[in-house]
Amino acid sequence: MRRTARALLRRPAAAAVAAAGLLGLLTAVPETTTPSTSPAAATENTATVFYYTKTRNWSAYDLHYAPDGGSWTTVPGVRMEAACTDWVKRTVSLGSASGLAATFNNGSGTWDNNAGKNYALGTGDITVKDGVVAHSDPCADSGTDPSPSPTDTETNTASVYYSTTTVGWSTANIHYQSAGGSWTAVPGVGMAAACTGWMKRSVDLGGATSVRAAFNNGNGVWDNNNGSDYTIRAGVSTVEDRVVTSGADDPCAAEPADTQAPTAPAKVKAEADGVSVVLTWDPSTDDRGVTEYQVTRTGGAKGTTVTDVSSTVHSDANLEERTAYTYTVKAVDAAGNVSAASAAATATTGEKPATPAAGKPLGTDPRKDPVYFVLTARFEDGDSSNNRGGSQHVKSGNAANDDPMFRGDFKGLVNKLDYIKGLGFSAIWITPVVLNRSDYDYHGYHGYDFYKVDGRLESAGASYQDLINAAHAKGMKIYQDVVYNHSSRWGAKGLFTPTVYGVRDDQWSRYYDERSEGFEYDGVSVEPKSGKSYYNGDLWSTAEPSGNTCLDWGKPTGKTSPEGYKLYNCQWPSPTSGMFPKAYYHNCWLGNWEGEDSRSCWLHEDLADFNTESAPVQSYLIGAYDKYIDMGVDGFRIDTAVHIPRTTWNRRFLPAIQERVTSRFGAAAAKNFFGEVGAFVNDKWNRGSVNHSAQFFTWKERKEYTADDTAAALEMYDYEEQLGTGSQPVSTNAFLDGNTYHTPDHSRFSGMNVIDMRMHMNFGDASNAYSNGKDSDDSYDDATYNVVYVDSHDYGPNKSSERYAGGTDAWAENMSLMWTFRGIPTLYYGSEIEFQAGKKIDCGPSCPLATTGRAYYGGHLAGTVEASDFGKVSSATGEVARTLAKPLVKHLQRLNEIRRAVPALQMGQYSTEGITGSMAYKRRYTDATSGTDSFALVTVTGAADYTGIPNGTYKDAVTGDTRVVSDGKLSVGAPGKGNLRVYVLDLGGKNAAPGRIGAPGPYLN
Repeated sequence: MRRTARALLRRPAAAAVAAAGLLGLLTAVPETTTPSTSPAAATENTATVFYYTKTRNWSAYDLHYAPDGGSWTTVPGVRMEAACTDWVKRTVSLGSASGLAATFNNGSGTWDNNAGKNYALGTGDITVKDGVVAHSDPCADSGTDPSPSPTDTETNTASVYYSTTTVGWSTANIHYQSAGGSWTAVPGVGMAAACTGWMKRSVDLGGATSVRAAFNNGNGVWDNNNGSDYTIRAGVSTVEDRVVTSGADDPCAAEPADTQAPTAPAKVKAEADGVSVVLTWDPSTDDRGVTEYQVTRTGGAKGTTVTDVSSTVHSDANLEERTAYTYTVKAVDAAGNVSAASAAATATTGEKPATPAAGKPLGTDPRKDPVYFVLTARFEDGDSSNNRGGSQHVKSGNAANDDPMFRGDFKGLVNKLDYIKGLGFSAIWITPVVLNRSDYDYHGYHGYDFYKVDGRLESAGASYQDLINAAHAKGMKIYQDVVYNHSSRWGAKGLFTPTVYGVRDDQWSRYYDERSEGFEYDGVSVEPKSGKSYYNGDLWSTAEPSGNTCLDWGKPTGKTSPEGYKLYNCQWPSPTSGMFPKAYYHNCWLGNWEGEDSRSCWLHEDLADFNTESAPVQSYLIGAYDKYIDMGVDGFRIDTAVHIPRTTWNRRFLPAIQERVTSRFGAAAAKNFFGEVGAFVNDKWNRGSVNHSAQFFTWKERKEYTADDTAAALEMYDYEEQLGTGSQPVSTNAFLDGNTYHTPDHSRFSGMNVIDMRMHMNFGDASNAYSNGKDSDDSYDDATYNVVYVDSHDYGPNKSSERYAGGTDAWAENMSLMWTFRGIPTLYYGSEIEFQAGKKIDCGPSCPLATTGRAYYGGHLAGTVEASDFGKVSSATGEVARTLAKPLVKHLQRLNEIRRAVPALQMGQYSTEGITGSMAYKRRYTDATSGTDSFALVTVTGAADYTGIPNGTYKDAVTGDTRVVSDGKLSVGAPGKGNLRVYVLDLGGKNAAPGRIGAPGPYLN
């Protein structure tokens, strides 16, 4: 499972790459290619470096530098001298170098090294202010300012404004030539920062009325108008995105001070739902725009609270029972003007819903149930009171879309169970339900309290237990996504949670919330002091915790964050800091995805890797998941299974699951568990490593290993790697014996079925997925249990980072194959209408969720829907009716009808013996206990010839065509892309061929 949340104090390498890519769009012009009229550079270059002191307030300032191509000065460098108020300076000789690398320090070990990147400076006058480099003399007298007011409109002066927003430069030079004159010396003259996104310089034109000009960043990257240079005329001009505007308005002209407050919010309405209140109001108006609202609540034992919100809906959860609460709302604009309070709105809470009775798993063969996979928080919003945006709400762009990351919930899923049933699905795979804790944790894979359901998913009358019970009442299973490999970076409550160093000084106070004694994080409750549901005051401390093993607790590291803030040791969770005890967590970073360390080290800084070979960890996880088994969940989808040794699964976790389910509900209910083994390659074995291949995890161990779990994991790894791929177990459990179904041998089965990663990786083309799937099936214990999908919440085929966009015909073909070939067909939410096709599946908080493959789906579900049976909708209104009318939906419904009516397509073994055709096979399932015998011939898209098949009458489930076979042969013409034929042998009685199933549709006809 790919993760997205970023550590607060780290600057992702991707950001630097993106910046480099942007600059690469401009023209990098060597000095020899600038206009030939440019004079030669001086033989002795100097740089006068000005450094801004106001935000540092050091007692001394040293410049530590190295001329380009030269050596660094001796630490701490050379002392800088006072220049003017808030500035120090130092002039240094560079020889023939055209620039220098520089850092600054206070002479006593505190440094500003541009967050570890050093500063790249040029020649001439250079300023460094709060991490921004520019070319100017900040101490020059205003009378000699080379950049007079842009209101100067004399014909011999041009005031030039250059936009740096697109190019991303922090400094800019203008290199110019007056009409009839010479070019300035490369790189030109420095431009001064004018306002956000703009640099300026006034140029003396002499008697001319214009100049030719080009711009550069002082480090070899140029904007010369694609080689044509710019023509700048007298007066005020702007240059933005290669467009020159003459006679322009000053882009930095100060707006009049904003003193007008917004209007008071109107039509404030409060509605109680159990122990939650949802508050709504009409937007306020303002001459500049409203930036936030202040919601004041009175009533209850907690007294008055004030919460800042960014939308016109506020959800107040976990309140006291039978208590009256009063709310008023004020609007705030960017200048800090606050409106008058709204009229008060009052709501009285009811009783907290009683805990529903535990459910019981349905217990049927998992191969009967096609699976619909949803990200619960992004599917359907049934209760806005539990919506939460988290710390990344604004940064991600979600706030601008009024689209909090936690939006969908169990209530929404309960409300739309009939939509899923109407599609024909009888099992729903939901993302993890445990309480998460991270900057961006809506997906559920950053578990914090494994014994508690995340409150952002539950609401009054729609707990997790309510969802399980509601699904079961409709004959639908709930498969719960579970994580054994890792917790959130804040550890696992009840096992171990790290205490990290955090000082609430001027730099860090906005990151570190003030401790609130007695307040407990639950993801949904708003902490009164901070106004946050993502409160973190319980995580930080300036006092070294008892038994601390993190070295140099709280001491400065000498480095700074991207914002320029001082960093401290033990300030952020890390596997190598000694912060996590080895008894509970592994203490290393993963280095090789196909190496042993991929099973014993951290995958990502947000995923603290459990020491799953430790007895306390095993007990913690087994106890946690026993809770959900007892609730009657139908099965687990096991996340990141490959990152835990097979010995640990086979010795500890799988037996614990089987024993708990069997003891509570019987052996039949214990078959519904499958794992994800991330083998993102196109071949049978994951780069030749058996230990990292999906099928490996379906088998028991073949020998005894030492009793110690850690040592046993290494022994098994070495033993199996030495045996190699050619000596792995093989099975005929998925294959027919001629035309005969044989009883499968599951005596060597581990208890874990898996996702068919090889088919997934090759699903760019259905025929390719089919061929690759067949090639691997002898290496699984029983491939008829493989979970098969095209794309998911992580990847599309071939490890694409976009949702599948092969087109409607290709989707229809993929579905026709998945619903008739061996395995359990699974569909990622929205694929039935090609939702977000081609969109990037996940980009973390760097872009709005609405633009990704994890977008909110509820807009397509608005209205009512009732299902009379699987694949059959009795009524639908509104937008959901239009959704259900889409061609792929009709295709999917009929495929589910056909699969449900033909047991061979659900549980049958298969063979291609005696068959010609691109995607053609025969399947059979026989069960003596029930008297079931089902035999079917299938071809997808293309023609097929079958020989050596049983004689008798065959009826096509798609068209109703009837064929009588007397010589063991049957030929089928090509039905067309996405279409298929399913000829079922008529064996009479309960095994009679059903004939045509359902009505002809856009593909099945």
